[in-house]
Amino acid sequence: MKNYVSRRSVLRASAALSASALFNPLARAGGFSGAPDAPSPIRLGIASYTFRKFNDTQLIEFMKQLKTPYLNLKDTHLPMTPLDQVKTKADEYRAAGFKLTAAGTIYFPKDEDDDIRMKFEYCKAAGIPIIVGAPTHQTIGRVEKFVKQYDIKLAIHNHGTEDKEWPSPLDVLKVVKNMDPRMGCCIDVGHTMRAGTDPVEAVHLVGPRLFDMHMKDLADGKVKESQVAVGEGVMPVRDIFKALIAIKYPGNVDLEYEIKENDPMPGVVESFAYMRGVLAGLGYKG
Repeated sequence: MKNYVSRRSVLRASAALSASALFNPLARAGGFSGAPDAPSPIRLGIASYTFRKFNDTQLIEFMKQLKTPYLNLKDTHLPMTPLDQVKTKADEYRAAGFKLTAAGTIYFPKDEDDDIRMKFEYCKAAGIPIIVGAPTHQTIGRVEKFVKQYDIKLAIHNHGTEDKEWPSPLDVLKVVKNMDPRMGCCIDVGHTMRAGTDPVEAVHLVGPRLFDMHMKDLADGKVKESQVAVGEGVMPVRDIFKALIAIKYPGNVDLEYEIKENDPMPGVVESFAYMRGVLAGLGYKG
């Protein structure tokens, strides 16, 4: 399929951005009645997997339309090899105005130093401080060794009921709670809900081990294929944001919009408008 965004999609996206401070997002977010004046403690970013069907030039343009600098890069947009080109490519994103907050999801299936070292060297070359990762229970001890050596945090991404390693962030927490403090979680709220874990409770329980968050919404909290734009489903976004603020979460909330991969921008823009509306409803600049 062609990697493009239709003219109609661009117009819809532009209209949604223009309306985001005025219409449904604020009302649905819970009743904001005045101009917010406090800087938001929640940083909204993008997991570039959202735009996996598009190249880096298109990704940069989408990010500029969304008016966010925070970027969690998938290797689709920052290839791991050749390693000597990784820094150059990462610097191009920074020159375009973006902050590279994390890389991933990166998988660690092999219990071998060389395989794991290569992935840490990749993040070191890119100057990225967090790996959103998926080790196995077998490889996690070896991965921890490299976390210590490279001083790069590992945020283990949970993937729901079909994930035999880490269905819920609470499964991650059981393992990492006594490990190096740079071993933690990336809570994917959609997969968390499908695993039967309350995302709000998970935020409080994971606490200082929460290094990153992937945001999505579901029309049915048990069905992966029911993903919708954020604000259209059953995800308690407002309560999740309140929980993040309560624990003084220092990381990012990265939208990971996995549906409509050939034309994602309308849903992405709607999701950002809603999340910014939630923040405005809480009294913050989104």
